[in-house]
Amino acid sequence: MLGFVLWLFLLFLCWPLALLALVLYPLFWLITLPFRLLGIGVDGLFALLRAVVMLPARILGGPGR
Repeated sequence: MLGFVLWLFLLFLCWPLALLALVLYPLFWLITLPFRLLGIGVDGLFALLRAVVMLPARILGGPGR
């Protein structure tokens, strides 16, 4: 909702820039999509490595949360 209000404010101040932002946003979203997917994969890999490293402590009954 805040993004929409900011866009309306930009539309009021400078409508050509607001329309350009409206047209370019989907293109920017498509360009950044592979980087977000890569970030999800790297986050999953680090979670897996953390689980493997912490497994012996969990098996031996280390301090719980």
